Amino acid sequence: MRTPRQWVALALGVAVLFTGCVLAGRWQWNRHVDRDAQIAVIEANYASDPVPIDELLDGPGDVVPASEVWRRVTVSGTYEADKTVLLRNRPVESQAAFHVLVPFVTDEGTVIVVNRGWIPYGSNSSTPDALPAPPGGEVELTLRLRADEPAADNGAPPGQVQAINTSQVLAAGPDGAAWADGRTYGGYGALAAEDGQPAEGLATLPVPDTDPRSHLSYAFQWWVFAVGGVAGFVVLIRRERRDATIEALGDLPHPFAALGDAGGARDGDGPLDGPSSTGGPHTGRSSRPGRRGGRQSAEEIEDALIDSSSTR
Repeated sequence: MRTPRQWVALALGVAVLFTGCVLAGRWQWNRHVDRDAQIAVIEANYASDPVPIDELLDGPGDVVPASEVWRRVTVSGTYEADKTVLLRNRPVESQAAFHVLVPFVTDEGTVIVVNRGWIPYGSNSSTPDALPAPPGGEVELTLRLRADEPAADNGAPPGQVQAINTSQVLAAGPDGAAWADGRTYGGYGALAAEDGQPAEGLATLPVPDTDPRSHLSYAFQWWVFAVGGVAGFVVLIRRERRDATIEALGDLPHPFAALGDAGGARDGDGPLDGPSSTGGPHTGRSSRPGRRGGRQSAEEIEDALIDSSSTR
């Protein structure tokens, strides 16, 4: 039998297990909710009809709202081709790739970074073998709005970045970011078309992932573990109580002990050496009804208990 101290320790362990599993399940549930919201935005915005960018963003400094991510917008202006920057370490469909980032100046003078597409690594991982140039002159773009990524702390070679962050992309250009101060949006654009056509010489950016992943099933698994831990503790308590009851009953006197002490034949003990009360040989069988297969009937047990009490 466990001591009270052992029970307390076991209860605390179950409480810690229960709390940890519930919190882990809640964390996975929150991830599921966030992922579900992301998928809903993608499905609502990705194939939306394009609108002029100034219908969604007021002007320089305006940040792309979460509800407008992936919305298609149109802008007119010119590329700053000499300020092209490469995004490295961003594979596409498991293929190592560079993304081509080019600042675009709209007719209103606002600057937005455009991800024109991607090209595979060249003969080495430091630079691509060839870099397709954007079209020159006035061009109309269809973009999908994206929020700026957090600035990357790890460095990159000159003319390259590790994240699509407007400030870092412009700063990585040959002239730095000073030329665009006060003229940028709080976000960038993923190219959908240039004058109605895909970018030449570049692979199209992939469709966003809408896989809900396994967060929901993981949440339920953690909660099942929590319930299982408590259920196991309850079962253990019931088994302990049952064992204690059996042990306590084992300490009580046998109900037929008095009959054996008096020298009488106990039902089921087999034949006795002496003759029976009728003068014939003892058969070892009780004359009382109800006994089958050597088992005591309820009446026999009751009578034996009464006899045992009367002899004390």
